[in-house]
Amino acid sequence: MTAYIIRRLIYMIPTVFVISVISFLIIQAPPGDFLTVYMAELQETLGPLSLEELEFLRHQYGLDQPMWEQYFRWIWNIITEGDFGPSLAQERPVREILIERIPLTIGITFLTLAFTWIVAIPLGVYSAVKQYSMFDYSFTFAAFLGRSIPEFMLALVLMYMAYSFFGWSLGGLYSPEYQFAPWSWGKVVDLAKHLLLPVIVIGASGTAFMVRVLRGMVLDELGKLYVQTARAKGLAERVVIWKHVFRISFLPIVSTVGWLLPQLVSGEIIASIVLNLPTTGSAMFNALRDQDMYLAGSFVLILSMLTVIGTLVSDILLAVIDPRIRYD
Repeated sequence: MTAYIIRRLIYMIPTVFVISVISFLIIQAPPGDFLTVYMAELQETLGPLSLEELEFLRHQYGLDQPMWEQYFRWIWNIITEGDFGPSLAQERPVREILIERIPLTIGITFLTLAFTWIVAIPLGVYSAVKQYSMFDYSFTFAAFLGRSIPEFMLALVLMYMAYSFFGWSLGGLYSPEYQFAPWSWGKVVDLAKHLLLPVIVIGASGTAFMVRVLRGMVLDELGKLYVQTARAKGLAERVVIWKHVFRISFLPIVSTVGWLLPQLVSGEIIASIVLNLPTTGSAMFNALRDQDMYLAGSFVLILSMLTVIGTLVSDILLAVIDPRIRYD
């Protein structure tokens, strides 16, 4: 297994290189650049700029260099120094912004992943076992709602309900009274309340999808001969379901980790804007709007690398769970 992981890590190097090139090209694709947006703002306040001033600003931000030179300088600094370049709009290193915002984003992402699996697994299995029952119809209806309701609308509805029924104002990370207060048990509880809403909003769609997939897989397995044989041998129904049927049905869920991680981060963008969270979502949106190429390119690169890492993790988990899969 160690050799398999090392081989996969080696394969990731050219993949990440190609991803970094595509990420940089995508950021450069729209017409104009950061200076175009910045010039428009300056001209509103200072009036038209001279040609010398424009050339000075273009040189100051490194936009007078060829695109390939900008890319290689950016990627070389990332590899050798961990320097993702400057944020042109915020006038500070991109690394500082990532350090500020990525920990909370990672925390919300993994809490959402745990929420998705904890809720979807029992509901999906129970819906299959109790096919065409009232519970099955109820879970199916809820799953369709979860897939169809836009995340921003769900966030607004839940914020309204939390304030109307419980008096909770769940925008941001803390309530106003805990914003600058020292850490205490009350502040921890307040933080947990504020994290619950983005976890539900981001995880609703993925949970609904997983319930439907797992229900279909369990139903497919329940009709196979090995299940009838296990029941004929007198095995308890819970053993048949959870030890045999679920182990096979869970494989497609594990294989979705590769695209689930970036999907959760992408969903976090909308939730962070609506809920006013200091995560990478709002920063990435502003960077794309301002054409802040190094900040936006770093976010796109990290999001793409999550797909590669998630695919590796899912392949390893599949090999561990299913003995039919070999590492060679």
